[in-house]
Amino acid sequence: MRVHILGICGTFMGGVALLARDLGYAVSGSDAAAWPPMSDILVQADITVHSGYSIEHLEPPPDAAIIGNALTRGNPAIEYILDRGINFSSGPEWLAANVLKNRCPVAISGTHGKTTTAAMTAWALELSGFAPGFLIGGAPCFSERSARLGTGSPFVVEADEYDTAFFDKRAKVVHYRPRVLTINNLEYDHADIYPNLESIATQLHHAVRTVPPSGRVLVNGDDPNIDLVLRQGCWSNLEKVGTGADNDWRICIQGDKKSAQLTYQGSDQGEINLPQPGLHNMRNAAMAVAAANAVGVCAPTALQALKRFPGVKRRLELRGSAAQVDVIDDFAHHPSAIQATLEALREANPQARIVAVLEPRSRTMQQGVHRDRLATSLEQADLAFVLSPTELTWSVADALAPLGEKVTLASSTSALCTQVLAQARPGDKVVIMSNGDFGGIHEQILGGLQAQDGQK
Repeated sequence: MRVHILGICGTFMGGVALLARDLGYAVSGSDAAAWPPMSDILVQADITVHSGYSIEHLEPPPDAAIIGNALTRGNPAIEYILDRGINFSSGPEWLAANVLKNRCPVAISGTHGKTTTAAMTAWALELSGFAPGFLIGGAPCFSERSARLGTGSPFVVEADEYDTAFFDKRAKVVHYRPRVLTINNLEYDHADIYPNLESIATQLHHAVRTVPPSGRVLVNGDDPNIDLVLRQGCWSNLEKVGTGADNDWRICIQGDKKSAQLTYQGSDQGEINLPQPGLHNMRNAAMAVAAANAVGVCAPTALQALKRFPGVKRRLELRGSAAQVDVIDDFAHHPSAIQATLEALREANPQARIVAVLEPRSRTMQQGVHRDRLATSLEQADLAFVLSPTELTWSVADALAPLGEKVTLASSTSALCTQVLAQARPGDKVVIMSNGDFGGIHEQILGGLQAQDGQK
């Protein structure tokens, strides 16, 4: 059977392509541009990747098409599929029908921390002998691929709240019919899709409705916004995870704030001691332990596994060092995530100068929805360099005025890079935050630092 995937180079759709190939399908795909690393991974898996959406890539017609949510009516490939009557489905729909059926789906949802929590859960299950499958919306450092079938019953899927396809505006998470569902947190995001927080809560509630009574729903008990979901009903085993005393799984922070004890209903389970810094990662770890426990892994075993968790690319990932300056990459693009990233770096490096480099790239950020929180999110940085594209309809300068002279703005990536290089000094931790490639600024900064180092 031949399957063609539109939008194949996205992390999720690329993962779907790899799973389809592993199931024995002949797989090809198209994207607006075929870019590495996903294009290279797909080609290595014997998957043909086309650049652009020419109808020639669909000839002869495939048996089925899987359509990513970036595709819209008017796209020539979409119009061809509809005219020819080719069987089509969305990525989440295909995954549910062809992979998750007869498995134990573990769906990791929430505004923040989905990728890391999903990777932590898969890692804990793997080291505990469960041989899980997974589809993660990022690149876990323990695997060359973001997706694999696995041979065991559990399948860990990052359950996005973004919409599914041009013909299905439900959230992806609604499709997975999980036996274990986590809701890490809930904040307003995706302003291009959702009008308010309540509309996102409704989508998560639709997912809660699909969890069987013998299944488990795990929620952040410290987040009052999750009440918007739970007050609409929950018919499964419900457990809360967090730092507050009312949580079933309680994170008890130690004095040094670098580790914590995890208890379950008052009983000590062991220490959360991660290679990755920050309270947000402790929360991710506690949720992963609770999710793995729901599948059958005892909590102390999961905690031992997470002591060796190798991390996820683009989550406080050290990209390189030059001239005694560390250049770190992070996916943070929402004010809460930006703040959590900088607090984690400060905690891990109390004596270093923290230099934040930020691209307000997400659609929500571009619309200015979070502009009033932007200055607060950057307070932990000693210096902040922020891209301020001319096409933005709101003033980045006005939003960041409370931070005074520690903020530098530039309208282009190259100009911002020049400013960073002019002020960087030995011992700095330069953290670059964006949900895109930021115009290759990581390598530009590293190259500039190496050039400065060579001149000494």
